Amino acid sequence: MKMLMMVHFPHEPFNQMVREGRAGEVLMQILDEIKLESIYFTELNGTRSAVAVIDVDESSQIPRYAEPFFLQFEADCEFRIAMTPADLGRAGLEMLGKRWG
Repeated sequence: MKMLMMVHFPHEPFNQMVREGRAGEVLMQILDEIKLESIYFTELNGTRSAVAVIDVDESSQIPRYAEPFFLQFEADCEFRIAMTPADLGRAGLEMLGKRWG
């Protein structure tokens, strides 16, 4: 199942890691280890953030993605299920509309 993982990096310890020249190195170690489908770095709500696409078969795989960010950056991680247009097409919206509309 495709999921979006949003990572929100607090200013500290990230600022200190940048000053020490370690932020990029630590990020690359994490990314090499967890093998995301894709990741984009951005700003969300005024903080350094990242949005990644991951593919999980079961919920027990989520800590594999989140823990490195929790432990290395004290980051907050959010997970959202993501659907492709084909997934949405299989959702049965017409039947749900008839039943609940």
